[in-house]
Amino acid sequence: MASRISELVLECRDPELLARFWCEVLDFVELDRDGEDIEIGPRQGFGGAQPTLVLSKQERPQPDRTRLHIDVNATDRDQDAELERLLELGARPADVGQTGEEPWHVLADPEGNVFCLLRRRLDPL
Repeated sequence: MASRISELVLECRDPELLARFWCEVLDFVELDRDGEDIEIGPRQGFGGAQPTLVLSKQERPQPDRTRLHIDVNATDRDQDAELERLLELGARPADVGQTGEEPWHVLADPEGNVFCLLRRRLDPL
């Protein structure tokens, strides 16, 4: 019964610049683009042993919250069951401006650090 870190999301002003930098540092490749956001990761792609890095375009990153957050995926259950488990462990819903139509849940850990529970289930490795 667990989740795995699947992505690290970094808010930044220039995703192109940081994608080039982190691809060189980590020997990653570009995996996906969604608007101005860029996902980079190991050559074998998403879901492997290493988390991917999503560089999320923000003109002015929010000063009252961290610019880096964790995304997790359940390893042995569906998203709804994992959400219930995380809430029982002390997570709570968090509002960061989402519409409610997203396929993920935004949560905060017991100290208020924001993280997201994604839909896809991953192998535990």
